[in-house]
Amino acid sequence: MSVGGVMGLPDDYRSMARIRRFEERLTALKDGGEIPGSIHLCNGQEAVPVGACRTLRDGDYVTATYRGHGWAIARGVDLAGLFAEMMGRDSALCGGRAASPYLSDPSRWFVGENSIVGAGVPVATGAALTAQRTGSGAVSVVSIGDGAMNQGNVHEAINMAAVLDLPLVVVVENNVYSEMSRISDMVRVRQLTERAPGYGVPGRVVDGNDPDAVAAAVDEAVARAREGSGPSIVETMTERLVGHYSGDAQHYRPAGEIAAARQREPLARIRQAADAALTAALDAIDAEIEAEIEAAVAAARTTPLPDPATVKEHVHA
Repeated sequence: MSVGGVMGLPDDYRSMARIRRFEERLTALKDGGEIPGSIHLCNGQEAVPVGACRTLRDGDYVTATYRGHGWAIARGVDLAGLFAEMMGRDSALCGGRAASPYLSDPSRWFVGENSIVGAGVPVATGAALTAQRTGSGAVSVVSIGDGAMNQGNVHEAINMAAVLDLPLVVVVENNVYSEMSRISDMVRVRQLTERAPGYGVPGRVVDGNDPDAVAAAVDEAVARAREGSGPSIVETMTERLVGHYSGDAQHYRPAGEIAAARQREPLARIRQAADAALTAALDAIDAEIEAEIEAAVAAARTTPLPDPATVKEHVHA
């Protein structure tokens, strides 16, 4: 990523820094006892949702994994609502029932997260089928981790989308680890997109720490989907800077690996290449985001807890 004339800078920095600071604040809230349950963070992977969502229109569907906070924020989901939802409060999103791994926001076409590995792909395929049958011109984008490419329902859904020429774009966030196991120890192919020809769809590998590279690849796949040419797979190579889940000690990672990744992550890249003027502008953005995050936390804390009398609502017998 170059600095200065790059499309989206400093807007991309603002979007990625907002996601990073949101998750850092979320971690502090969990450590302070305000967030129940486990959380899965995308620190270091922010360029993928920011780049991908830059190419989308209102009405395009986005489905994510349980590591999907960045996708929700990139799609425009309200920060205060996200904090309130994860605090288990009666948010306008899911009323505190979804918390971190299941939240959704139909008003932003964010179909939602899913804690079952790979389960978002059949859901996104259904959204793509809806778009095709209604003639809406919408595209369905789904993010999955590298480990999900070994799940049977992922293969079935991509094959179905290919056969029906559905407007589906599968974005694989290859962050090196499938939970606690290196993906290289679990597959015999060098790149997961080598499987794409088996479905009869195109596959492309890009630098997942560069939002421009992600945007270009996803834009190409989205255009192909809109014109009725069917699904594509975009593999984004990135690294997570945190554990698989909150509290993960990461003993499985070699010494120095995370420190090295911190030199390559998207926000660090921009900072490393910035001149004095851009550095000052980025500092100002960080200050604005800090105020934005704190205001969202304050608003979330004023959101009431759900009424226990509503416990049976939204439950299907």
